[in-house]
Amino acid sequence: MDSAVVSLLSAFVLSLIGLFVFMWSMRKGLFVENPKAAGTIFAPGEVGKADDPSLTPGGEARLQQAIDETQDKGRELMQAEDPQELEDRIAADRSTSFPAFMFIGFAVMWLVVGSLAGLTASLKLHWPDWLVGEAWETFGRMRTYHLTAVLYGWITNCELGIIVWLLPRLMRTPLRGPLFVMMGGALINVGIASAIGGFGAGWTAGMEYLEIPWQIGIFLVAGFICIIIPVISTVVHRKAHEIYVSAWYHVGSLLWIALLFTVAKFPGAHYGVEQATMNWWYGHNVLGLWFTPAALGAIYYFLPKVIGRRVSSYNLSILGFWTLAFFYAQVGGHHLVGGPVPEWLITLSIVQSMMMIVPVAAFSVNMAGTMWGRMKLALYSPTLRFMMFGGFMYMLSSVQGSFEALRSVNRVAHFTHFTVAHAHLGAYGFVTMVLFGAVYFMLPRILRWEWPFPKLISWHFWLAAIGILIYFGPLTYGGWLQGLAMLDESKPFMDSVTLTIPYLYWRSIGGSMMVASHLIFAFHVLVMVLRFGPNRTGAALFNHEPRKLEVAHGK
Repeated sequence: MDSAVVSLLSAFVLSLIGLFVFMWSMRKGLFVENPKAAGTIFAPGEVGKADDPSLTPGGEARLQQAIDETQDKGRELMQAEDPQELEDRIAADRSTSFPAFMFIGFAVMWLVVGSLAGLTASLKLHWPDWLVGEAWETFGRMRTYHLTAVLYGWITNCELGIIVWLLPRLMRTPLRGPLFVMMGGALINVGIASAIGGFGAGWTAGMEYLEIPWQIGIFLVAGFICIIIPVISTVVHRKAHEIYVSAWYHVGSLLWIALLFTVAKFPGAHYGVEQATMNWWYGHNVLGLWFTPAALGAIYYFLPKVIGRRVSSYNLSILGFWTLAFFYAQVGGHHLVGGPVPEWLITLSIVQSMMMIVPVAAFSVNMAGTMWGRMKLALYSPTLRFMMFGGFMYMLSSVQGSFEALRSVNRVAHFTHFTVAHAHLGAYGFVTMVLFGAVYFMLPRILRWEWPFPKLISWHFWLAAIGILIYFGPLTYGGWLQGLAMLDESKPFMDSVTLTIPYLYWRSIGGSMMVASHLIFAFHVLVMVLRFGPNRTGAALFNHEPRKLEVAHGK
């Protein structure tokens, strides 16, 4: 029997088994809503109350008024609250403040470095003679600086900061072994800096997303191990009876990235076609099993916290986590359509890519239900604005990615700027925008200081949001035209290159706006750390009494 038929039949049988398991769980009541689990992130008095540390007192009042106008009193009374949540949260924050700040500080630094390198690489696509005097200035090396600094420097550091800060809150216990966590962060960032220096000298492993040589990758693996052990210990010694969905996403993502990177960089294990298969197994999984679950876990925490309302369906959020874990592992094979790899592997990848619609739908329906009738709250809350934009881009990029895996679409889109636009929609439009929102919420709690210039947050959002849309739209269209031109045997290859030039200009315009937003963000973080700007601490958010570090919701 044809291997493709076997793989399709296997996927169909697995789907039937999953259907019967779902029916059994329904009969057993396993999908009955669990308001207690959904309410573990709230202390008494927090339900129905606004919580966005990036706001001024007036902005907080306007957000609260908007929440009051949309609140369903009957539903909110069902919310289970934890009387010890606030005390445990404050104790957890004390233990994580410096490790979390260290990760965020490194993340912001690498964001500036990586985005400047990315803009330089973008400009070189239509100004090919610019910066060609030295080898380290060439496009190939500049793009590698960009990828490593952004994916490992910015996203990885920021997500580690969120996990380290948020998980002890969810577990209701101080972080175990913060010094080990900080040592792990130091090892990871030494590895990133060493890798970028090596790229400049021409030392690279030569595989996309895996350019870091294994000799330097040892630092990253050691760093992840130093972080995982205290994180697992914190979970084991938790006081929380219910494990909130964000913890599932964050612990899972941390274990996955350590395993993925170790397998991918194991020296001497991968050669030839198998190496290409492994490359895209890792390349897609680092997005779907590291960047994505960590960002989704952040949304599931920060979005309900800001609006003071539990998620619409807690069990739907758990379903989204497990289907992501089950369906994502073999998605990367569709990047090898037409390559010298087994056809059944490609077919399996396409089937799993389409099945990814399930966890995306679970998340999208859940968020839509949570925000139903409350969409206007994004007008008042910067954190919520970033989270909602990122959540919508997750749905859009995931659905686009599923259909991009189909052979008919892949035939046109592969090896074009279409895939570049898609990658940025996921890594920037979704993940990075969520991370921005999380930092705006976290940093005032970590530093016990308010954002000095709230208007800069709005400037940051609109420059970043408009920039990624300008980047994505024209580049997607131009990439599709590029693919059609390459398939046209009557046209020389250079025609497919020439027609992309106008769209590459739009790419640089969008990229310039994104870089401008990053510089504003980095400046704002710096002046906050240095305590510059208007002195707005005190009555607006914080009280000097330790037990009232959080917003006094009950007043």
